[in-house]
Amino acid sequence: MAISARDVIPLSQARANLSELADQVKAGAEKIITKNGESYIAMIDAERLDYYHQLERERIHLLLITDASQGLTDVATGNVKDARGTLSALQRRRATAAAATPPQGASQD
Repeated sequence: MAISARDVIPLSQARANLSELADQVKAGAEKIITKNGESYIAMIDAERLDYYHQLERERIHLLLITDASQGLTDVATGNVKDARGTLSALQRRRATAAAATPPQGASQD
C-alpha cells in the first residue's frame, strides 16, 4: 500500500484526532506520524503488524536454511577447517594483539 501525503500527519494533529486516525487505520490505512517535520512513528493495524512479524520470522528461517545448505555444500566439497586449529590460531592472534597494545592509562614515552 502506498503512503499518500494525507497519510503523513504531525504528532500534534494525531494527538487531537487519535480516535479518527485509529478508525482509518483499522479500515486499512497506514499513517506516518511526524515530529518536528521528520518521520517519528507509524500507525498500522495490529493484525497487519502480526503479519509483518510472521514474515520476518519466515525470512529468518529461510536465511538459516540457506546458511545450513551452504554449510552442507562446504562439507561435501571439503571446504572446511579444523575447529580446534582455527580457535587456537584466533587465540594466538588475540594474545599477540593484546601484547602489542599498551594498557589504558599507561604513558607512551
